Amino acid sequence: MSFLIRVQLPDSPGTLGAVASALGMAGADILSVNVVERGNGVAIDDFVVELPAGRLPDTLITAAESVDGVEVDAVRPYAGVLDTHRELELVEAIASQPSSGLELLADGVPRIVRAGWSIVVQAGDGDNGDKGGNGITRLASSTAAPEAPLGELPWLPLEHATVLDSEAPWVPKMWRELGTELAATPVGRPERALLVGRPGGPMFRAAEVARLAHLAGIVAVVLRD
Repeated sequence: MSFLIRVQLPDSPGTLGAVASALGMAGADILSVNVVERGNGVAIDDFVVELPAGRLPDTLITAAESVDGVEVDAVRPYAGVLDTHRELELVEAIASQPSSGLELLADGVPRIVRAGWSIVVQAGDGDNGDKGGNGITRLASSTAAPEAPLGELPWLPLEHATVLDSEAPWVPKMWRELGTELAATPVGRPERALLVGRPGGPMFRAAEVARLAHLAGIVAVVLRD
C-alpha cells in the first residue's frame, strides 16, 4: 500500500537523507520525494512510500520523527507518485480541448497538488453547469468531488488565491467531519473560482496556494473567457 507522508524538517545538509534512511529502515520503499516549501531554515517535503502488507502507517511517523528536528504533518493513503510535469501536461490538454477546459482543470488539479477533489464554481449565473442555492453555479467537478448542491459561498468573489477556513459556517458538515482542508483561487475573473479540498489534511502551504494561483492564471489565459 502506498502512502503520502508530509514532514517538516530542518533545512540543513544531511537531514533529508537521514529521514529517507529512517523510512527505509522501517521497511518503506520510497517512490518519490517532492519539496513543497522551504524557508526560515525549515523545509516541508512530501514522500510517497510503499509499505509491505501488514505494516502499519504509524511506523512511518515513528521512523521519520526519530530524526532530530523532524515533525510529521500528516500520513494518508495515496494512489500515485509525485510528478512535477503534470502542470504542463494539463495546460497542453486544455489548450487542445478548450471547450472542455474547466472540466479538465477540475479533474487534473487534485493529482497535481495531492488533494482529494476540486470544483470550479461561479457566483451568479454561469454559462453552463448545475445551479445551486444562493446563486452559486457548479461549472465543473473532479470525479471524487462531493455531489451535494453547493450553498452560500461568502468568499466569492475572490481576488486572490487563499486558504479557506475549514470550520467556517458555510462549510458543509460532512466536509468538517472529514477534516477537509480547503483552498481556492480565481480562474480568470473574481466571481469564478477553483475550490480544492483535501480530506484529512494536511493543510495547504503557501507554496501550494501559489502553485494553484499560477496554474489557474495560465489556464484562464488559454481559455480566454
